[in-house]
Amino acid sequence: MIYRGLSMKVLFIGCVKSSERFIEALYSKTKAELVGVVTKVQSNYNADHVSLHSFCDDKNIDWLDYENNEQLTEWIKLKSPDVIYCFGWSYLLPKEIYSIPKRGAIGYHPTLLPQNRGRHPIIWTLVLGLKETGSTFFYLEDLPDSGAILNQRKLYLDDFETANTLYDKLLNIGEEQVVELTNDLINGTIKPILQDEEKATYWRKRGKSDGKIDWRMSAQSIINLINALTKPYVGAHFEYNSADITVWKAEIINSNNIENIEPGKIVDVSSKDFTVKVSDLLLKITDYQGDFVPKEGMYL
Repeated sequence: MIYRGLSMKVLFIGCVKSSERFIEALYSKTKAELVGVVTKVQSNYNADHVSLHSFCDDKNIDWLDYENNEQLTEWIKLKSPDVIYCFGWSYLLPKEIYSIPKRGAIGYHPTLLPQNRGRHPIIWTLVLGLKETGSTFFYLEDLPDSGAILNQRKLYLDDFETANTLYDKLLNIGEEQVVELTNDLINGTIKPILQDEEKATYWRKRGKSDGKIDWRMSAQSIINLINALTKPYVGAHFEYNSADITVWKAEIINSNNIENIEPGKIVDVSSKDFTVKVSDLLLKITDYQGDFVPKEGMYL
């Protein structure tokens, strides 16, 4: 069915910062009709959680506080949308849900699909020191992140990129894409591109241990880890006296005559930071949190 010149009924699902930005762009810059919004008023799962209920109340849009898929399925059937937008949702939508609208359901993944499907894309991009990534909107299918691509853009990372700065770049680009995508759907000009399965790669789920700093790592690897996990995420950490000390920010210090200093030794302390030897260079920890008083000569 082609919607050229007409509106299109969208049911929106999301509960994070990107959901908020994308629904605002959809509402204010397109002709789409928001027939309902599914969100989570509370969440202990998402570090960047944002409930969309206030947005809906302000705009007089019906909304649902998600509890389970049975509840969600019945509500979507009542709303009878043309398409579902599922942006910023940590639950996989089963086929019985994403097949309800006649135009299917559309998801979002901040990588250059088919590469780097899976979990924690912003964090993995930074941890691995990648120089480019992407912003992709695609049709939902049974296999996560595998559906036909509807809108994709490439972006490049700066040398000092952090989770926060990369997230902002993705949000700015994503807002534009939501408008383009919606207009293409309404005008009947959308051109889905099937993903090449031979080029698909996957990122696994990360756990707490993945965020632990090992001072035997290179300075750049530790910086990548810290930048990847800084706010809005949980932060990289190291252990001292059985307590976790969170590190939010650090910088590399080039220095001579350090080859005989063991990794993990604190070589300098000031009122606001401390410097520790890592495998190859010195690392100044400039923002940290926890029950920890650094002392020169201490081993971590």
